[in-house]
Amino acid sequence: MKKPKYYPSQSSETFSFDHVHTEFDKQVPLHQQETWELAYIITGSGIRTIGNVVENFSEGEIILIPPDVPHCWSFDKNIHDREGKIENICIFFKSKFLSDLENFYPEFGKNLRKIEENKNALSFHGETLKKLQKLLKLMSSQNGIERLSSFLLILNQVSSSESTNIVAYFKEKKNEDKLHEIYMFVLNQSHRAITLDEVAQIAGMPKSTFCLFFKKMTGKSFVTYLIEFRIESSCQMLIKTQMSVSEICITTGFNDIPYFNRIFKKIKEKTPTEYRKTHLLIDN
Repeated sequence: MKKPKYYPSQSSETFSFDHVHTEFDKQVPLHQQETWELAYIITGSGIRTIGNVVENFSEGEIILIPPDVPHCWSFDKNIHDREGKIENICIFFKSKFLSDLENFYPEFGKNLRKIEENKNALSFHGETLKKLQKLLKLMSSQNGIERLSSFLLILNQVSSSESTNIVAYFKEKKNEDKLHEIYMFVLNQSHRAITLDEVAQIAGMPKSTFCLFFKKMTGKSFVTYLIEFRIESSCQMLIKTQMSVSEICITTGFNDIPYFNRIFKKIKEKTPTEYRKTHLLIDN
């Protein structure tokens, strides 16, 4: 894993709001910062790195990252909106902001301490996720005072909600570095045929050793992971683009339409066409 860039806080503000709508490859590379970060992915999917954990991500997720934890989002170039762009919202805030709130508003004390004491990145789900999504989108059209009010509501949701622990940051390990290289290789090359021999070479292992390594690290075979990654990419294309099923089949690296339809239905319990129609009805 590359050494992360470090971003000291340059702002005199206790918190800042950043709404980004840009090309997939214009995101900040692996980095860490002095501030907390609450990140909401509105459009896009790909591979997320937090500490030494590397996972797939998709639109809609909201992650809270403590200070000094290396992280980045590597977006799939094929998943974007009609303008060819990805979109996300981030709030950055200082630990001092939390301690000041505790001092001035004792009512916040217990909940804010839950945030301050947390050393792990957190992911939100259920009703909490829906409420956070709504509040973060609302902040895009608000002025400074209104954003402060919304941010206090967000902190209340974050501190009193159920969430899923993602990772406690720890020192780099060789195995996590290898896995990260493999994930990034799949992200950038999944549109074409990929052989086990090729990926084993990327990992610097004999093919048989690589297969055992990947299964031990992820709980699934590399072939299964690659198929699932391609299917998730195709789902985003079905929802976010006007590409035909056959075009999506080729773009995601399947190259065999009957096989693509069969494996898609096995995993999603719908054909690609049915999946697209279902999500169009939900969106409308």
